[in-house]
Amino acid sequence: MEVIQILKQLGFSEKEIKIYLALLKSGPSSVRTLAQTSGINRGTTYDILKSLKENSLVSFYHKDTKQFFVAEDPSALHKNLEHRIDNLEEVRGHLTSAIPELKSLFNAAGDKPVVKYYEGFSGAKTVLSDVLETTELSKEKQYCVFSSDAIREYLYKAFPNFTKERIRKKIKVKAVGVGHKGTIAELSEKKSLNAKKSSPTYILIYPGKVAMISINSSKKPIALIVEDEALFLTQQQLFDFIWQAL
Repeated sequence: MEVIQILKQLGFSEKEIKIYLALLKSGPSSVRTLAQTSGINRGTTYDILKSLKENSLVSFYHKDTKQFFVAEDPSALHKNLEHRIDNLEEVRGHLTSAIPELKSLFNAAGDKPVVKYYEGFSGAKTVLSDVLETTELSKEKQYCVFSSDAIREYLYKAFPNFTKERIRKKIKVKAVGVGHKGTIAELSEKKSLNAKKSSPTYILIYPGKVAMISINSSKKPIALIVEDEALFLTQQQLFDFIWQAL
């Protein structure tokens, strides 16, 4: 592995690495000389040298009226790494004690809806993948959808194997085709809602979430997922009422 990559893994920035390597190569140098060699302005160079000194990688001395910096033996990097490990172990202990408080904040936020917005075909695929992943883990392994014939072709472009993946995962679906009859597939039930034209939005109702996919003026999918149990239950009740009425 390259030296630069190793130093990056130790947590040093590109500018810190550049100054450190320049100092190793040139020997004792003034801030001005290092700035010229590295191409980094003097103010930033001085701040970096202070940081490297705090990490015990650089020391300095005065000669006449000038201040010179010199790199410590590179073996000091081992000590620096050990110091970082010790700090991380200390942080681990603090984090363990802080987890209960953080969880209480997380649980308090659990009552607030979470809305995620996506664009393009990759975004639509992300939403459809979430439908499969979430539903697969649910007890009933079933979701419901208000299907739009005007949107379906874009979904097939975004995730051509969606139906095959759904069937492979043994996920059932109830679909209401708004303005169209839809197509029959394994593990699916279909009903049609008479309408003069197809819905401009594809609505998916699945455990704890509701997703909506439509098309923008550029004919690209736009989608969002709302994670909220109350909204999910409300939309599920509406779907069930319409399903029974058809």
